[in-house]
Amino acid sequence: MSRDKRFPGLSRFGRLAGGVGLSLSLLAGSLALPTVAHAEGEIRIAEQFGIVYLLLNVVRDQQLIEKHGKADGLDIKVDWTQLSGGSAVNDALLSGSIDIAGAGIGPLLTVWDRTHGKQNVKGVASLGNFPYYLLSNNPKVKSIADLTEQDRIAVPAVGVSIQSRFLQYAAAQQWGDKEFNRLDKYTVALPHPEATSALTSGATELTGHFSNPPFQNQALDNPNVHVVLDTYQLLGPNSPVVLYTTEKFRAENPKTYQAFVAALAEAAEFAQNDKAAAADTYIRVTKAKISKEDLLKIIDNEQFQFSVTPTGTLQLAEFLHRVGALKNKPASWQDYFFADPRLGQGS
Repeated sequence: MSRDKRFPGLSRFGRLAGGVGLSLSLLAGSLALPTVAHAEGEIRIAEQFGIVYLLLNVVRDQQLIEKHGKADGLDIKVDWTQLSGGSAVNDALLSGSIDIAGAGIGPLLTVWDRTHGKQNVKGVASLGNFPYYLLSNNPKVKSIADLTEQDRIAVPAVGVSIQSRFLQYAAAQQWGDKEFNRLDKYTVALPHPEATSALTSGATELTGHFSNPPFQNQALDNPNVHVVLDTYQLLGPNSPVVLYTTEKFRAENPKTYQAFVAALAEAAEFAQNDKAAAADTYIRVTKAKISKEDLLKIIDNEQFQFSVTPTGTLQLAEFLHRVGALKNKPASWQDYFFADPRLGQGS
């Protein structure tokens, strides 16, 4: 019996998951396509949903790229777009639709591996260290070992999103490396806002959501939702979200690139040192329906660190190579990040 017949409410989820499969095909095909070149002084940035993209909100709100460009004698035009899922972001980067991709470390590692020796996509900076939660509204699910065919877990992109990679890492810890993708069949692609609504309503067959802040915190306000897995317990403090670009863009637009990294570093210092002002920025830019008080409860703690320094990424990269998800084995985090002294001592 097909999944849609057993779970009729998942037909829309299935179409979304199918779209991710198409997106992966496009990714493979786009490796041969040249990126669209443009003159120095233009940058197109793709972000996704959640507080983890707050540094980009600060950069946008304070026009920091434009500021650092002018300091170097360059007027920079900045275009912003919002996508959902690492597959869509990677497709946009490789097709030349965007210059800077914002996504999880999982999608970066995937595209770094596939473009190695070609477009040579690498990381630009981290957006900080944040815990991600796997949530469930199924009272029988206390750990990933309790997941069954009756469960469906929302992730931004099936298989390649950082949430999917975290789930694979956890599965390997539970059942061994050969079973790393054991839970992939339970995942469906859905943006965080929609997944949060579905999980908390309990009106669909969705029983799980591998979320991010603030969506995971808002979902936990519902007494029927609980934490199944905390990524800080799984991997320790880590940088789940990063920014990355092609070698071509960095080489052909050095002033624009440097202005962008300088803007990120300034935004990180601002957000880390004044989280109240950062919260105001997030609410103003995203128009999020969350109070400043509730937002500060999430970000004003030691687990939230706004920083451009990548942390705890190599452990996941080594795992993905070990299970065959990456062909190229990185010797260090610097293999998949462009060199920049502002990134500090990463890991």
